[in-house]
Amino acid sequence: MADPYYITTAIHYPNGRPHIGHAYEMVAADAIARFQRQAGRDVLFQTGTDEHGLKMVQAARDRGVPVREFADEMSSYFSGMADRLDISYDRFIRTVDSDHYAASQAIWEAMADAGDLYLDRYEGWYSVRDEAFYDESELTGEGADRRSPQGTPVEWTAEETWFFRLSKYQQPLLDLYAANPDFIRPESRRNEVMRFVEGGLSDLSVSRTSFDWGVPVPGSPGHVMYVWVDALTNYLTGTGYPNTGSDDANLARFWPADLHLIGKDIVRFHAVFWPAFLMSANIPLPKSVFGHGFLLTRGEKMSKSVGNVVDPMVLADAFGVDALRYFFLRDVSFGQDGSYSAEAIVTRVNAELANSFGNLAQRTLSFIAKNLDGALPMATAIEPADAALLEDVTAACAAFRSGFAELALSHAIEAWMRGVFACNQYIDVQAPWALRKTDPARMNTVLATLVRAIRMLAITILPVVPSAAGKVLDQIGAEGRDHAALDDDGWYDRQSASEFRIVAPTGAFPRLEMPAETDA
Repeated sequence: MADPYYITTAIHYPNGRPHIGHAYEMVAADAIARFQRQAGRDVLFQTGTDEHGLKMVQAARDRGVPVREFADEMSSYFSGMADRLDISYDRFIRTVDSDHYAASQAIWEAMADAGDLYLDRYEGWYSVRDEAFYDESELTGEGADRRSPQGTPVEWTAEETWFFRLSKYQQPLLDLYAANPDFIRPESRRNEVMRFVEGGLSDLSVSRTSFDWGVPVPGSPGHVMYVWVDALTNYLTGTGYPNTGSDDANLARFWPADLHLIGKDIVRFHAVFWPAFLMSANIPLPKSVFGHGFLLTRGEKMSKSVGNVVDPMVLADAFGVDALRYFFLRDVSFGQDGSYSAEAIVTRVNAELANSFGNLAQRTLSFIAKNLDGALPMATAIEPADAALLEDVTAACAAFRSGFAELALSHAIEAWMRGVFACNQYIDVQAPWALRKTDPARMNTVLATLVRAIRMLAITILPVVPSAAGKVLDQIGAEGRDHAALDDDGWYDRQSASEFRIVAPTGAFPRLEMPAETDA
């Protein structure tokens, strides 16, 4: 049986429509999930929406609709975006799902059984936008201008709540970080979290009585769970928790999760609160939390007040889904902030996909369709240049796989591009169009070498641009599309001996034009 691999995005808060940051995270997680499937892993990939909490109540009230009706509508925009961006999720979870209520109440009861929950009165600063509490020392500004570390407004809150003994887990958390350096990545996020925990942890208020839109606290009428208890538990819900019977083997198979992929602004919740909850409930901890950076609009953080928030569906319509996916993963050093604009997308995609790989495939396959009646040519005498090209492409594909495995996504694609550039240099030097008249046998060998290289490159880049790379593979009748297929030296001979014919191809990677009007 294949090795399991469980990857999650953060579940997105749908008090507003999706923005480009949500799209970026989904695309990155999807490419990683596809890469792991291609490597032969049995992948469980979960994304979804986090629909409880005061922000949703307020947003629904502002719209004048029931909160569940509002949640249904807004969640549909996120699932629609996932489908539009070719996100291959196995489950789109919603925190209003009945099995999620059961999972949240089960982990609550496990923490209660551990003696880590107690009833008290909370008074302190709370950010509705962040759904987070902050100590006075963390705030900036004074009076009505007080702001959280994220720059969001805070308000003084006082109510009876259940508390979780977070302070009890300060040292266990520090021991965790020390023993498992890769638990929090990249290193800059790990250092931030360690400094925070070393500064001391206060017990955490984990219930609300001021509204009822949430998971009810077991045995405590009038209390609903703090949204982050409920939200984080979604990762367990997706595996069937708390069921442990033979009818629900996913929990044993997929937990602990291999990777929680999240934005850097919520690392604290995932790397402090979540492992503490799990330690309390005696549940194994996830293997890694990766906090990616933000996508900035022309170097500026997106803000509704500034008016620079971009709908990812507009970009997908303007540039195409695969082009957008490629830009996200190629242009941004994964883990750091990145910037984008319409000009940057057009420039990057045209230079690398359209002009380099797309043009390579187009002119090679068009030449075969026109001059060889679409039959794959047979290689005869292999020259050093042919072997060198295939070695270069093989090395580039291996470097891509190594980079992706380490979550160095942009560096992986950069390595892949070295294989593309090698092919373009090879075709320019070998000039099969000239060999057609002077040395047809050599022309056949050159074209056969190029088709082999194009196939390897297309299989390798499939996780990033699944539709377009799949189109290239369809045009050459490629069989396998996983990592093992790259080592299948017999594929070409089988295919060239078959009745398959390459027809005049349509471009898989069309050149982009700047939209007449764009918000990008």
